Order: sequence, then C-alpha cells, then structure tokens
Amino acid sequence: MNTSLSNKLKQLILGIGLVVTVVFLVSIYFITESEKKNYGMRESEKVLRTLSSNISSDIARYSELSRLIMTEDRVVKFLRADSDIVDISMINDARYGVMDILNVTEGVDTVMVFREDMIMFATNRFTYEYDYERMTSDTWRKDIYEGKGKAVVSLNSNNVAKKLGNKPMVTIARAIYDLDSQQRTGLMMMNISSAIFNRMLVDLRYTDICIMGSDGSFLAGNRNLAPYFDSSFISKDIVHKDITIEGEKGLASGCRVGNMPIVLLKVSTYGNEVVPFTAINVLIFMLAIFVVLALFTGSFISRNITDPVFKLSSAMEKNRASGELKKIDVEVSSSEFDMLEGDYNNMIDHVNELIDRLMEKEKTLQRAEMRVLQEQIKPHFLYNSIETIGYMALDAGADKVHDALETMGSFYRNFLSKGGRDIPFSREIKIVQDYLSLQKLRYGDIIEDEYDIPEETENFIIPKLILQPLVENSIYHGIRLKGEKGLISISAYIDEIEGEEYPERELHIIVKDTGVGMDQDKIDKILSADEKDRPEEADESFGLWGTIQRIRMYTGKKDCVKIESEPGEYTRIEITIGAK
Repeated sequence: MNTSLSNKLKQLILGIGLVVTVVFLVSIYFITESEKKNYGMRESEKVLRTLSSNISSDIARYSELSRLIMTEDRVVKFLRADSDIVDISMINDARYGVMDILNVTEGVDTVMVFREDMIMFATNRFTYEYDYERMTSDTWRKDIYEGKGKAVVSLNSNNVAKKLGNKPMVTIARAIYDLDSQQRTGLMMMNISSAIFNRMLVDLRYTDICIMGSDGSFLAGNRNLAPYFDSSFISKDIVHKDITIEGEKGLASGCRVGNMPIVLLKVSTYGNEVVPFTAINVLIFMLAIFVVLALFTGSFISRNITDPVFKLSSAMEKNRASGELKKIDVEVSSSEFDMLEGDYNNMIDHVNELIDRLMEKEKTLQRAEMRVLQEQIKPHFLYNSIETIGYMALDAGADKVHDALETMGSFYRNFLSKGGRDIPFSREIKIVQDYLSLQKLRYGDIIEDEYDIPEETENFIIPKLILQPLVENSIYHGIRLKGEKGLISISAYIDEIEGEEYPERELHIIVKDTGVGMDQDKIDKILSADEKDRPEEADESFGLWGTIQRIRMYTGKKDCVKIESEPGEYTRIEITIGAK
C-alpha cells in the first residue's frame, strides 16, 4: 500500500532532523579544520609578502650600488681605453676603484667587469672558477644586453663563473653604456652572497622559510624544506599546497619575488592557534532554530502544499474518468498552484488544438486522395477503348500505332496501380518512362531523358504519382517554353543517417531539366505551404504545388523538397523520403 504524501513529509522532516544533527557535528569538524587552514594561509601570505618586500628592497639597493660602480672614473677609463694600451696597472686601478665603493657595503661577494673585447677584472677573482669557453659565447650575455642598461637579476654569474664550494649567489648584471657616446662599452656582474638572506631570516626569526632559485637550487634558510619546492611556486601570486609533515597535515606556500629568479617557500603544520568558537556557537543556535522551523514546516507543508495537491489531483482524475478533455477549476491557496492549474488547462487547450489540426490534416489528405481517385476513375473507359483500338491497329498492320497504344495502356495500368496509395520506386519510374514515351510521340526529339537509378533504390516505397507531375511541369513549363531541345534527367540514391537506435535510410530523388528555369520568387511561392501562395497552374492536373503538399503530408517534414533553378538554364528538384 502506498504511503500518503503527508506521512512521507513527516518522515522526511524527521530524517532531515537526524541528518542535520550529523551534519552539525561534521560541520564543526570541517569548520575547525578550514579555519586552521585559512589562518595558516593568512599567516603564510603575511610572512611571504613581508619577506618579498625586504628582499626586493635589498636588491634595489644593490642595483643602485651597481649604477655607482658603472660611473666610477677608473672603471670608465678601463672601459674606454683601446685594447692595446690596457695593462695590468689599468686593470688594478679599476679594481681598486670598485673596492673603494664596496668598502662601505656588506654582502657583495665580487664584482666582475667585462669590456666588449672580453678583457675583464674581478674584485674577488681567485675564489671563482671561470668557464672561459662559455665566456667567449654570446648566450650568457644576451639577457643582459636586452636589458639596455637596466639591472638584470640572475643566479650564479649567469653560469660563466662558479664560486668555489658551489656556494649559491644572486647576480645583478647591467650592460654598460658610455655617458658621452651612449655606445655600449661592456657589462658588469655583481654577485650578492646568500648570507644576507640568512641574516635577514635570523633577524625576522623565520625558521620555517626556505629561499630557492627558480632553477631549484638552494639559496638560504631551512635546507630541510627544499624537497617541498616545485615549479608551481614560481608564480607572482602566492600558491598554497596541502602537504604531510611527519604524519601531520601541513601547508606549503610559495611565491616568486617580483620578476627575479628567487622563490620564497614557507612550510608549516596547521596549529591550534585559532579555534572557531564563534562559528560553533552560531551552529548551535542555528540547530535550535531548525528544530522550531521543522515543526512549523510540517504544518505549513500540510496546509499549503499537500492539501492543494490532493485537490488538483482529484480534479484531474475526475476529468480523466469523464473521458473528455476539459479545463479544471480548483480553488488553491497559492499562486504557484494557480500556475500549475493554468499550465494544465493550457495543455488541455494545446492537446485539443493538436487534435483539431490532426483532423484537418487528415481531411486534407482525404481530399487529395479523392482527387487521385477521381483521376484514376477517368482513365478506365479510355484504357478499355485504347486496348480495343490497339487490336484494330494491329489487325490493320499499323505496328507503330499499336506500340503507342501499348505504351499508353502500360502508363494507365501503372497509373491506376490497383488503387494503392504507395508503390515501389521502380514502378514510379516505369510510369514516368511510359509518360515520356507518349510525350516523345507528340514533341519528337525535342525531349531527351536519362536515368541513374541504382538497384538498391528500386524497392523503396514512396507515394504514388509524385514524379509524373514534376516531369510534366518540366515539359510544359520548362523545355517547351524554351523552344529548343531539352534534357530531363532523373537520378536517385539512398543515404543512411544516424538514428537513436539504428541508422535510418532516406531515398533522395533528383529531377532536373534544362528548361527556362524560374526566379526565386516563384520558387518561394511553390514551396509555400500557404494556400494563398498557391500558383495558378496548381489546379491543372495534380500540379507541382499540390504534389509538394502531398509529399510533405507523407513525410511529415516541411523541408523534404528543395528547388534550385537558374533562369534560362535549368531547374533541379530534390525529394527526400524516409523509409516507413
């Protein structure tokens, strides 16, 4: 026995109460965990932004220092001098000039200055191992030259020099241009020791920070955190990832420092610094409110939903039992049920309208079949007479007259087709061939016909007498009006299209003539389903317009007939009929 809707609603409310209780407990857990995570993310973002700002400030300070080195008199003299007069004395003078500037600065490990001819000096030359083969190539200088004198930050001397012991370095490089001629005279690289980053972390008391190069090399900070680095942290925006640290849930946060190849990574476990007691109290309060609302909702649903539904259902059932499609009229308490009642009444109106339209279509089809029947009745007497005259002609030796009468008899025999509405496509072609044979007796060789009918199309069932009116139209309104020899070609093919369960077969029939053609306005009138656009010649025989309407009623599709025409050149009609 089916349970009533009201009982189901009561059970639903009780079930919801239990679910809400469980959800309440689960929510407390997840809210607590979420708040811990959000707190960790906020703290990580604050630390990373502060540290990124400090590093950017230090790099900017060292960049200004590099600008001073570029304009130092002894360095400028070294860069401007011809290569044949550059000696060890000039190189040492330039080195001392740079060291005088560096004496008041900490953190600079070395400064390398290269002329365009690659003569160079360095302030801390003997603690570096140089790659002279790479030094002669242009690849390591390309990004520096593209900076056009601006500071370019890279790692480890652009791989042209390596600090002994593989100590990591941050390199600030500039292309040097002469102040007078503005011609490039060389380049400078300043290596900043990673010790300044360690000192910064100690001053800020950050023990859970690791500073990495964008190439994955360790620069400073807590080396134990380096394995948590990956390429996703090389981003201007701060990226967060959930991780596990010694069995505990943790958070890894990282970002890139500006456009520099320096990546900051902060790794920490979720602490218990923040417990969302406020959110928990809100949830308890909401649970109490829900209990009250549940009781009120049960009464409200019964009064405003269940009872109106029963009324509507009873009215619909009464309408169904009466066997008539009538509108219902029920007093309900809400506009939504008024809409439901209105939609039901609109559906009843629409169904009645569809029934009326279907009946009208059936009447139209019956009228068309009546016209076909009338046309079938007329030739009976003529057919019997033709048969008698044919025997008389054969007795008199008039073989050609007998053959013509035989063709005419064959035409009417297929035309009548035992009164059937549908016939095989091959019989329809036979009707057309007999009809054209008779027309050729009248018009001589002014008409030619050709056929491209694959064997697979011959047994396809189509409505009777849909091609003869098209061929008749081609002769009387196409070829004859042109006043010259014309061709009527008939072809067909079967197309398979994807269906819901299996492929569906469609027969495409094409009738083309080389007559006078027609303009687009006339094509639109012929293809119009509106009775007022019906061409005058539609009342003669079956007419092209009437044939198209029959095909549309048979297929149930409006676009089953397509007409193409070029005035003075041709007319092409394509019919598409699906398999029944």
